[in-house]
Amino acid sequence: MSNMFIMRRAAVLPLSRTNFCRTFCSSQSLQMERKGLVLGVFEKKEEEGIFRLTEAAEGFDRKVSGKLSELLKISGVLKKGKSRVFYGVHKDFPCVALVALDDVTAGVCRAENWDSTKENIRQAVSAGCRVLQDLEVNHVEVDGCGDPQAAAEGALLGLFQYDQLKSKKKPKVTVQPHASAEVTAWERGVLYAEGQNLARLLMEAPANHITPTAFAETIEERLAQYGDRVVVQKRSQAWIEEQGMGAFLSVSKGSEEPPVFLELHYNGALDGAQDPLLLVGKGVTFDSGGISLKPSASMDMMRADMGGAATVCAAVVTAASLKLPINIIGLAPLCENMPSGKATKPGDVVTAKNGKTIQVDNTDAEGRLILADALCYAHTFNPRAVVNVATLTGAMDVALGSAATGVFANSDWLWEQLHKASMVTGDRVWRMPLFQHYTRQVTDSQLADLNNIGKYSRSGGACTAAAFLREFVTSPHWAHLDIAGVMTNKDEIPYLKKGMSGRPTRTLVEFAAALAHNK
Repeated sequence: MSNMFIMRRAAVLPLSRTNFCRTFCSSQSLQMERKGLVLGVFEKKEEEGIFRLTEAAEGFDRKVSGKLSELLKISGVLKKGKSRVFYGVHKDFPCVALVALDDVTAGVCRAENWDSTKENIRQAVSAGCRVLQDLEVNHVEVDGCGDPQAAAEGALLGLFQYDQLKSKKKPKVTVQPHASAEVTAWERGVLYAEGQNLARLLMEAPANHITPTAFAETIEERLAQYGDRVVVQKRSQAWIEEQGMGAFLSVSKGSEEPPVFLELHYNGALDGAQDPLLLVGKGVTFDSGGISLKPSASMDMMRADMGGAATVCAAVVTAASLKLPINIIGLAPLCENMPSGKATKPGDVVTAKNGKTIQVDNTDAEGRLILADALCYAHTFNPRAVVNVATLTGAMDVALGSAATGVFANSDWLWEQLHKASMVTGDRVWRMPLFQHYTRQVTDSQLADLNNIGKYSRSGGACTAAAFLREFVTSPHWAHLDIAGVMTNKDEIPYLKKGMSGRPTRTLVEFAAALAHNK
C-alpha cells in the first residue's frame, strides 16, 4: 500500500494513531494547529453493492482525485454510526474521519418517536469528532451531512467533557462547518448544543462549587451579555419568607447554605405585552435526603438534583442567544437538603404559599415542596403555559429508564407541543397519567391538607408526585417533566459521554422556538 494511503488498521500501523498523527502533522509544519475533517458516507446496502458519499464528501473526493473512494473500496463496509480514519489523503487535513449515515430518506420514525435521520447524523458526527479528539486534533471541519444543525449538535455534544478540576485535560477542539454546510442552521445547532452543555456543566460540578449562590451567579454571568432584554433577580431568604413560601423554606432550613430564589426574565416578544412562557426548575444543589437520609452509595450523584433548574436556566440562556421572539420567565428555587438540628422532621406540617398545609412524612420527597411554592408564584405572571422540570422521583427512572422524560400534563395542546419538539431534538418525552386515583392518595392526609408522599409511598411514586404538584396549579396549560431517569448517561445516548446529560434542554428550547413562531 502506498505511503500516501495509510488507513487505520492496527495490523499495519507501526505507530499508534496518536503518534502517527503527531508525526504527520509535524512533517507538514502544523505543530500549532492539527486539523481534521469529518465527512459522511451512507451505509452500504447489500442490494446497492456500493457506498454513496454525501455532497461534501463527493466534492472532497474530487479534490483528491478519487483517493477517498479508493480507500473505502479497500477498507470494506462501514456500519451506521461508526467511523473510520484515513491518514495522508490531503495536505490540509492529516486525518480524515468518514462516518456512516443511514438512508437519507429515513426521516421521522413513529415507532422510535424521533427523526431517525437527524439522530443518526448526531451520532455519526459525534463518533467522528471524538476519534479525531483522541488523535489530539484540535481543529475539525464537519460535513453538514444534509442537516447542519444536527451535525453541529452532534459535534459539540460529543466533544463536551467536564475536566475543569483536573490538572491534566484533554485538548480543546474547535469545530466549524465544511464546504457547503448552511451556516445559519449550523450556528443554530451550535447554540442548542451549548445550551445543553451549560446544563451538563452545572450538573456535573461538585456541590461545594455549585451552591445555590454560586449557581445563581453563574447564570447571571451567562446572561449579562444580553443587556436590557434579560433581567436577573436573585431573591434572598428574607424575600422568600415575605412570600410565605413555607414549603420551600422547610427544605432549606437544614443547611448552612442560604436559599436563593432565582428569577429570570427574557423579554424577546416583539409586541412586548405578550403573556410569558413560565419555566420552573427544581434547584436542590445537593440532596442528602435530610432527616430521611439517603443510602451513602451513589449519594454523590445528588449534586445533580438541581438538573431541573440547570435545564430551565440553560434554556433561557439559549433562547436569549437565539433572540427568540417570545417572553420567557425562568424560576429556580435553589437550596440544599441537609440534616441538622434545624432540619424538618418526618411528620412536621408546613404551609405553602397558597395556604395549603402539607404533612412532610418523608424529607427526601423535598423537590415537590420547593416546586409547590414556585408554581404558586409562577401563576402571578398570567402565563401562557407553565412547564416545570425536576429530577423528582426514582420511580420515573424505574418506569422509563433513560429512554425518555416522563411528562404529566393537564393540557393536550401543551403535551402535543412538547412531543413535537422532542421528535425534532431526539430527546424524547412520553406522556404519563394524571388520574384522580393518584390525587386521592396525596389528599388523604392525617394531619394536613396534603401528604408529601401519598398513601401508598411505593406504588406509582412518579404519578403521586405529579398529583401533588397539580394541587398548586390553576393554569389550564401546565406540564410537569420528571427527568430523574434521564439525569445521567452511561452509553445509552451515543453522542453524550458518560456523566450528567443536561437533558431535556434542547427539547425545551425547541418547544419555546416553536411557540415563538406559531402564535
